[in-house]
Amino acid sequence: MAISKLLVANRGEIALRVFRTARRLGIATVAVAPPDDAGALHARSADETVAVSSYLDTAELVRAAREVGADAVHPGYGFLAESPDFASAVSDTRLVWIGPPAAVLRAGGDKLEAKRIAFEAGVPVVPGGEPHELGFPLLVKAAAGGGGRGMRVVRGAGELDAAVEAAAREAQAAFGDGRLLFERYLERPRHVEIQLLADAHGTVLGLGERECSVQRRHQKVLEESPSVALDPELRARMSDAAVRFARAIGYVNAGTAEFVLDGREFYFLELNGRIQVEHPVTEEVLGVDLVELQLRIAGGAPLPRLDTPARGHAVEVRLYAEDPRTFLPQAGRIARLRLPTRIRVDAGVAEGDEVGTAYDPLLAKLIAHGPTRTEALDSLRAALEQTEVEGVPTNLPFLRWLVAHPAVRAGETTTAFLVEHPPLEPPAPLPPPPWRAPFRLNLPVPPPAPPPDLEQADGHEAGTSSTVTAPMPGTVLRVLVGAGDRVEPRQPLVVLEAMKMETPLLAPYAATVSAVHVTEGDRVAGGSTLVELGEL
Repeated sequence: MAISKLLVANRGEIALRVFRTARRLGIATVAVAPPDDAGALHARSADETVAVSSYLDTAELVRAAREVGADAVHPGYGFLAESPDFASAVSDTRLVWIGPPAAVLRAGGDKLEAKRIAFEAGVPVVPGGEPHELGFPLLVKAAAGGGGRGMRVVRGAGELDAAVEAAAREAQAAFGDGRLLFERYLERPRHVEIQLLADAHGTVLGLGERECSVQRRHQKVLEESPSVALDPELRARMSDAAVRFARAIGYVNAGTAEFVLDGREFYFLELNGRIQVEHPVTEEVLGVDLVELQLRIAGGAPLPRLDTPARGHAVEVRLYAEDPRTFLPQAGRIARLRLPTRIRVDAGVAEGDEVGTAYDPLLAKLIAHGPTRTEALDSLRAALEQTEVEGVPTNLPFLRWLVAHPAVRAGETTTAFLVEHPPLEPPAPLPPPPWRAPFRLNLPVPPPAPPPDLEQADGHEAGTSSTVTAPMPGTVLRVLVGAGDRVEPRQPLVVLEAMKMETPLLAPYAATVSAVHVTEGDRVAGGSTLVELGEL
């Protein structure tokens, strides 16, 4: 079926990214926007824009598509992109759904069911079970959705109840599904994923890997392809496992099989039944347009031959409106924006735009490609030096630090990188190769250093008065103390929610609560005083 008008049920850079391909193919574009996002760049950029109540309202999105006479709906990523109910509603209205069938989304989006299918297909999976079976540390994960939401690392039994409660609440808010699962927690794996493409005629392809090991709060900040950790034999095994899983689940369209890699052993994590944020690095090394292939597959066309070899190396970083040390989201108006012109930039905002707290704070993705990994990183480093953002705090200082870090340059990063190398700290020189971390002389793995504290306090010595303030704009989800309460160091005082992510604010030392200035449900600005602490 030929698609002549496409509605993108999303916002920001991914909506604009889909618009670009659609226009190149001669397809008219339709944006949607709720009242609080009506002035966003994507809403100003489409051929038509339809007002909706929410990006999460299935009926409203289908109504918008029918109202403008769209032929197809592209869900982007996030929001309802992996919702089987949304996929069904679109298909039942005789619109073309740019994604896998609802039944595949239902099975693949349920991490428990996806792991069962993977296991039966001979794909290795991370051991799961109940906490008493797994021991500690373990990982609490949302059974539906991803992106780090509804995920907690639990290192002891005393932390379990609070982690389960917070993860379930966060998962329910983000995905409308509070179910959880438990997995063994691997301390220092790499995170490697395989890009999948499958058509409705039985062809399933693995289009190489992306390494996404550098993460904050379980969300990726740097992605690259190919991975320095994979040799041809390991790459072939991992790709074969991803394709086996895709066949077993009946996958169609673009998707990603995510794995953790520990040495030469890998384990299936989850299926992402959508286009990934980091898809541009695959496009750059293979010279393909994944969104175009999505559209052609959804229209019933068979996959073309995609046997071109990988060309060089690509690396991507995500420019966020967030604190460069704590990674907490920030808000404000972009007074000045200068993005580089010599590399690929997928932006979702323009100068003058307002960045609020209701949506993901991703501003743009910067993607550099070069003949070698070193050249790609050098190109990205130069591009970051040319980038300017004023009016809202961003992670630009962090990205500059990251791309220049010796461990990143050496390709020696794991998911624990930002725990072992706190953001913006001067990097220590790497030891000679035989004595680096992967060579442990069979000694036990040391526990990682704790992450930097997220509490904001004016004083840090016991016996002094202090205020705990909001590190970013957000909503007060829980107030855990009252005036007169005695608190211990690192005891949670208040839980803030922003971008559907929860942040507990902790007591910096033993103290007595002098006053609490907020109640649950309050919306607060960054820097607002939440709790006052006094002497014991």
